[in-house]
This record gives sequence, C-alpha cells and structure tokens, in this order.
Amino acid sequence: MAPQLKERQSFEQESSSSPLIQVKDLKKYFTVGNKKLKAVDGLNLDIYPGETVGLVGESGCGKSTAGRTIIRLYEPTSGEVLYNGKNIYGNNEREMSKLRREIQMVFQDPYASLNPRMTVEEIIGEPFAIHHALGGKKKKERIKELLRLVGLNTDHISRFPHEFSGGQRQRIGIARALALDPKFIVCDEPISALDVSIQAQVVNLLKELQRKMGLTYLFIAHDLSMVKYISDRILVMYLGKMVELADSEELYEDPLHPYTKALLSSVPIPDPELRRERIILKGDVPSPIDPPSGCVFRTRCPAAMDVCAKAVPEWQEVKPGHFTACHLYQ
Repeated sequence: MAPQLKERQSFEQESSSSPLIQVKDLKKYFTVGNKKLKAVDGLNLDIYPGETVGLVGESGCGKSTAGRTIIRLYEPTSGEVLYNGKNIYGNNEREMSKLRREIQMVFQDPYASLNPRMTVEEIIGEPFAIHHALGGKKKKERIKELLRLVGLNTDHISRFPHEFSGGQRQRIGIARALALDPKFIVCDEPISALDVSIQAQVVNLLKELQRKMGLTYLFIAHDLSMVKYISDRILVMYLGKMVELADSEELYEDPLHPYTKALLSSVPIPDPELRRERIILKGDVPSPIDPPSGCVFRTRCPAAMDVCAKAVPEWQEVKPGHFTACHLYQ
C-alpha cells in the first residue's frame, strides 16, 4: 500500500485545540438585476481535524453555496476562510493550485460530475495530470489502489460512467477526491441522488475512509437521519443565516430554535408505537433577494414576537457548545 493510504492516527490522537478550517463572517451575494441575492449572509464556523460537521436546511437555504464558497469554487463577497491559520482568499493562483491537493469536494450528482467520455482511469487519474503528481505505471497502480479503497473492482478501470450504477458512480467520485490524499473534503449532498438502499453504503464508506485517512468533512445534506449518523456537530441554516449549532446528539435531543424543532419533527420514527407531534410551518420560504427584516424566520415562526421584526437576533451560546440565534433566548 502506498504511503498516502496508510492509516493515519485516530481522530482522538490528531485532534487539537486549533481548527483546521475557520470560517469568519463569510458572505456570498449574487447580483440579480439591480438587487443582491444573499445566498450566504454571515457564516461563522470552526471545523477541527478529524471532525465531521453536518450542514442542514431546506433547499435554497444556501448550504451548497456555503460549501463551494468555503473551498473557493465561488469567490466570496466578504469574509475569511482560514486553512491551518492562513486565509485562503489571499492566495494567488499558484498557491491555490497547491492547496487544492488538500481540499477536495464530492458533488451531489455522481453522473453530472463525471465526464461521460472519459474512462474511470482517466477520471481518477485527472488530478495527477493537473498537479503533475504521478505518471506511467505508478499512476495506474495508484488508481487501482483507490478503486479497491472505495470498494470497486480494478477491472472497472477501462469502463465509462454510464456502465455503472448511481452508487458505483459516486464511489468513483469519492476515489477522484481522494487521489491527492486530501485532509478536508466538502461532501455536497453526496447521497441525495442515490437510492435509499445505497445511501447507507456510501455514508458507511465515508466514515470508514475518515477513520483510515484522518479526513475532515463538511457534510451537506437534507436527510436529517443520515446527518445525525455521520456528524459530530450539526449546523442548521435558514435563508443564508445560521440559526443553530450543537453536538449531533444534543441537537436532536434538545433543539432550541423553532426552525430546528420543525425540521426534526419531520424525521420519521421507525416505531409505530411512538408518535411525534409534526410542526407544519405556514407559508413559503421568503426570497433571499428581499428577506424579512429582523429575524429572517419570523414570517413562518409559530413563536414570533414583535421584537423579531425589529432586531436581528444575536448568535450566542445558550448552553455549553450549543449556539442559537433566537430572541426567545435573549
């Protein structure tokens, strides 16, 4: 086995008080006509080595945009992202190319993210060509090694994406992301396009790879059950804003924000004896081009008060490690 694939130290051994990723007041606005669409509006987050942070919210809340802006696939409107203490937005093209070895992404649609005219060998080998990392027999052996690592047969190396199932295609995408031995991976809804029966296999693969390689994940999804299973901490977003952050178990056992409570009430319980009161939110999600004043959730919140329309709630730690932005706790 190549040195890059040897098992690194466990999360407990690698963890330190220093975050691997620090997101500071990150904003990403898009221009729509003469207005600004506030896709991400003030994101603050620390991600520690070997940790998985889940990012959840309704479609259109800005979670995928946040993930892409964090790794600079989108240029930010303002804010900072520090990788090992250095602001990556200050990097030039050459420095960013070098950083791409350590920061990768697994995309949502495994078919759209793979070139249909390239073989598996060409797809997984492309990062080596771009970064001038390996060539010849060494590259081919490394590609086969990556295929085995993600649970695929090395005989598949000459096949094309259309010859695989959705789950197999996503494994190819994961192998490509692992090619240069990264430390941080943004998983942008990597299971949403897959059959339910395959989703657990892919999530278990990601957990096993994290254990073997000491990976750090930002796991973006709307399947709250899967997010709870894979994540150490979970961040909830609504309309580009952070509304709650806590340890996975803590968030599910004691959600504080009314939006988080509504989200969790929709998670099915696999026990006909147990019943959970379903919270049905009224109205539609407001437009991020013209968000409500004060708290952006107030137009749908069952606990809205007069102050919610007048002032933006502050982000604060209500309990140890449990943060929220809600006037109910201020």
